[in-house]
Amino acid sequence: MTRLWNEPADFADEMIDGFVAANARSVRRVTGGVVRSTVVPEGQVAVVVGGGSGHYPAFGGLVGQGLAHGAAMGNLFASPSTQQVYAIAKTVDRGAGVFLSYGNYAGDVLNFDAAQDRLNAEGIRTQTVTVTDDVASASLAEKHKRRGIAGDLTVFRTAAAAAEAGYDLDEVTRVAALANERTRSFGVAFTGCTLPGAPAPLFTVPAGRMAIGLGIHGEPGIDETDIPTADGLAELLVDRLLAEIPDGVDVAGARVVPILNGLGALKYEEMFVVYRRIAQLLEAAGLVLVDPHVGEYCTSFDMAGTSLTLFWLDDELERLWETPVDAPAYRRGSVVPAAQADVVEVAAETDTEITPGDAASQGVAQTVRQALQVLVDTVDTHVDELGRIDAIAGDGDHGIGMQRGSHAALDAGIRAVDAGAGAQTALARAADAWSDRAGGTSGALWGVILRAVAARLGDAGRPDAAAVAAGVDAAVRGVQSYGKAEVGDKTMVDALVPFTTTLTDAVDGGATLVAAWTTAADAATRAAAATADLLPKMGRARTHGEHAVGTPDPGATSFALIVTALGELLADTSNDKDNS
Repeated sequence: MTRLWNEPADFADEMIDGFVAANARSVRRVTGGVVRSTVVPEGQVAVVVGGGSGHYPAFGGLVGQGLAHGAAMGNLFASPSTQQVYAIAKTVDRGAGVFLSYGNYAGDVLNFDAAQDRLNAEGIRTQTVTVTDDVASASLAEKHKRRGIAGDLTVFRTAAAAAEAGYDLDEVTRVAALANERTRSFGVAFTGCTLPGAPAPLFTVPAGRMAIGLGIHGEPGIDETDIPTADGLAELLVDRLLAEIPDGVDVAGARVVPILNGLGALKYEEMFVVYRRIAQLLEAAGLVLVDPHVGEYCTSFDMAGTSLTLFWLDDELERLWETPVDAPAYRRGSVVPAAQADVVEVAAETDTEITPGDAASQGVAQTVRQALQVLVDTVDTHVDELGRIDAIAGDGDHGIGMQRGSHAALDAGIRAVDAGAGAQTALARAADAWSDRAGGTSGALWGVILRAVAARLGDAGRPDAAAVAAGVDAAVRGVQSYGKAEVGDKTMVDALVPFTTTLTDAVDGGATLVAAWTTAADAATRAAAATADLLPKMGRARTHGEHAVGTPDPGATSFALIVTALGELLADTSNDKDNS
């Protein structure tokens, strides 16, 4: 279990502070994560990697000479926010464009893609290769849906070596895509992992059993079997990976980099015993082993487990692989030390000065402030349960992610209201704070929701029920456009759409906002409960669909809880006005 922390919500930030303090020779902290502390030549493509914290040495430990220029570091098991990715990319850009790479998870895709769009719109050419090495997470026919696990290392290192060699952005992207196409991984676990402050692991494996096809965020495996001998495990890993050879590879005489990765609690000595047999099997298959790796390259807190990655080389990939690397957690060869860079950072975006709203809108902003407090109270009350249901087939971070986001939104909303903001500005500031602090899929989507509603509130006058309903309808369209989920995919959309439809119909029929909202909240609650019967088709739970049946979707559940509580606030506010 994870034993040492102060406040669980502060763990990621305090971990990054300590990591930077211990590795100032290689990295420094900036807004959004870490960047190289050494000089980078002008005109070199900047390689930015990233993902959630909790996977050390991924991702900050892979920043340094010959490897990444910067890492966007999200909260525990949560993708970095769009703002974080953007800030890191702006900081490391040297005029030749930015290359982004990360594991293929829904929240990462949402936030990195949004940052890429923003960078390109500003004239900073940006391209991406998502890592999809985990053969257990989707079929070969749908390999674009596969997760990124320990194979991150091969793609990151190849892209960074290409940048170091002077490749332009298009060529860095080409060779990184080739590395991804020639990387395959498969893993197992003997225990789950425990997030700081959590009372139990995200999943458990019965004594004497082994989960097959694990994820690196505490997702349970897709199958389970008795624990084999070390040789038996080696045979399982090798057989699964040799059953899928990348296109264009002739196995006889092929040169391959084997990477046996520990997930956090498996001892090196155990892995060496397993690797002994892996090497024998690969050589017997006719492969030439190049630069074998046995160690921890992408972990999951205290998870006891391991994965095998095979990186199938060609002449270009092997030449790039030989590039010397000097990063805090990964060194190969001997680099010529670069000078320490001057501390120059792209200024973090600060709140622009607030133009006060009129008296009526300032009054509505006070209700927005109350609503944000109710939202925080609701999430705090249910944080453990939201984490529990998310852990069944996901990664267990939904509760703590909602907690981080809602508290940040409340703080930002209070500052705006105290500065005289109208309703629109107050809620928009809260939306930006939520998405930035929470990260992950839920952070991005709640930012979309609050901004869409804010746009209909205005900073002058009092919005009527139709304006609120129009804002919620715009939120639905924004969420579906951004997240790509549909009703039936077992996501927040399954509760959001019935809520919006019911609210709009009731308002159009002449109902008051309080009555319409209450009816809509009931519809959302029923729809959220009904997601228990659905197989997930989006997000991390997709690959473990059967585990999620019988449990409602955490995003839909939290949405229903929040709109129900807000309905009670609206009713109380309405009664206060009636009695005044």
